[in-house]
Amino acid sequence: MKKNAIIVTGSAGFIGFHVSEKLLTEGHVVVGIDNFNSYYHPSIKEARSEILRRNPNYVEKRIDIANLEELKKIFCEYRTDVVCHLAAQAGVRYSLTNPHAYEHSNMLAFLNILEMVRHNNISRLVYASSSSVYGGNTKIPFSESDRVDNPISLYAASKKANELMAHCYTHLYGFQTIGHRFFTVYGPWGRPDMAMWLFVEAIKTGKKIKVFNFGNMKRDFTYIDDIVHGVCSSMFASNLDKCEIFNLGNHRSEKLMDMIEIIEKHMGIKAEKEMLPMQPGDVPESFADVEKAHQKLGFDPKTPIIKGIPLFIDWYNKHSDLTNLVAKSR
Repeated sequence: MKKNAIIVTGSAGFIGFHVSEKLLTEGHVVVGIDNFNSYYHPSIKEARSEILRRNPNYVEKRIDIANLEELKKIFCEYRTDVVCHLAAQAGVRYSLTNPHAYEHSNMLAFLNILEMVRHNNISRLVYASSSSVYGGNTKIPFSESDRVDNPISLYAASKKANELMAHCYTHLYGFQTIGHRFFTVYGPWGRPDMAMWLFVEAIKTGKKIKVFNFGNMKRDFTYIDDIVHGVCSSMFASNLDKCEIFNLGNHRSEKLMDMIEIIEKHMGIKAEKEMLPMQPGDVPESFADVEKAHQKLGFDPKTPIIKGIPLFIDWYNKHSDLTNLVAKSR
């Protein structure tokens, strides 16, 4: 007999870990799937997973979801009404040098998940898209109704493709697909390839921070707790259409230099800056219109960067064994 659970892919990743932890605290059984790849230092995923395994309702499955046969075994063992698919190959810049990783982890793997939802009569798939799909759009703030036909990185193209694939499967087979365009997520247990972690690490170790576009960047920095609220709400909301896309952002476009200033102030150290031109595939500004998510999911981001950045720095300092290991490995 199949056992009831919620299946979360990418459960040892940044957002997947926090979503899994939230579901566990609410009493759900969570089957977490992750391949623990080496995109960033594996000790981070191991540490996140160790926390999840302390809960008896957590089941860990170490497989690559691009492996359809291994994935089938899990879906044969567990019954679920909702799959939360957060596994993906992340990173705009990484996609410039490792394009085949995105075909494998973002395209084939997503197709496998769609097929599992289809063939196991699962009613809802919640999945991760990205604000990067807005590409070269210049209308601010970004709205879900905007055209997103001009991606400027392969990562963005893979996420737009996911949205199209989800729409196709909803049209053909009737199950719900709920996609989330995440905007610059940060917070405790974050990714060490992202600016927040890189800046704190560099400042602490006395190295220069790399400031792209000569500092003329703006980002909708979104704290992890707000993201988790939006994702979990979409897993259980009853008023959603068959095929939905939501922006999940902080609805604030913050200057990069303001973000750096908050880090400097909280750390009590002035950053030495290396001012650099814009990187290929990057955009100068992101800004989320979250009205749709507010209306349908009750999404109401509550964490400004003046509060969220110190929370991340405090976590970074508290976990010095881990963060020092990452710093030494670069």
